[in-house]
Amino acid sequence: MLKANNISYSYDDGTQALKNVNLEVEKGEMVSLLGKNGAGKSTLFLHFNGIIKPDNGEIIIDGETLKHDKKSLMKFRQKVGIVFQNPDDQLFAPTVEEDIAFGPLNLGLSQEETEKRVTDALKRVDMEGFERKAPHHLSGGQKKRVAIAGILAMQPEIMVLDEPTSGLDPKGASDILKLLYELNDEGMTIIISTHDVDLVPIYSNKVYVISSGEIVKSGSPKEVFSDIELIRSANLRLPRVAHLFEILEKRDGFSFDGDYPLTISEARRLANEQFK
Repeated sequence: MLKANNISYSYDDGTQALKNVNLEVEKGEMVSLLGKNGAGKSTLFLHFNGIIKPDNGEIIIDGETLKHDKKSLMKFRQKVGIVFQNPDDQLFAPTVEEDIAFGPLNLGLSQEETEKRVTDALKRVDMEGFERKAPHHLSGGQKKRVAIAGILAMQPEIMVLDEPTSGLDPKGASDILKLLYELNDEGMTIIISTHDVDLVPIYSNKVYVISSGEIVKSGSPKEVFSDIELIRSANLRLPRVAHLFEILEKRDGFSFDGDYPLTISEARRLANEQFK
């Protein structure tokens, strides 16, 4: 569905942000790009629909190489929608409905079709009744929902979200993740950047770990978090559930062979086996 082949990119000051990054996302997957702040996650994401042009390498979507002429960019931006970390970078229109309508109208859709898409997108993110509200009067979680609605109205095949839970309270973060899980369950391919290691095992079926602009590990959550040394060298940590079982193993002599559970359900099953 989406491939990054040997993507390298340097900022204007010469700092190399990405170094030969390779990444592959299959249709219908929920993929996490995991890394600390400053690891290169946002910079990589901006390559996925041509906002940034790589110094070397290529982005391939549905078997076609992304080019940076106007016609190609318009085509690929219909397929790949990006939700920025800060929704204030994305919301600019006087009202919510105008903001969501911006993308479809720029695709050349009719007013009637645009209005339908706005209505459907607002319903999908549970923001009906906010059409005439000013975006800057909304809460952080509401802004994030409107930003997602703006992408949904474009009907992309892939949604890319940069730190989707950043700045949200636990309830707001849970609501956003529930929405993303539902969208993925309906067939949308979703790519999330995050440094939240507790989030990754719950929602992702594939993980890429990025450190200093390089992909240093990829695989299932179980495969990635089993490499404890690498996770810590990337300035990350184990999920809290796994860390608890690591402590039990080292302090109390239980034997898990480093195969720690990543979620509460896994922990419950393992605890029943060990402590019955």
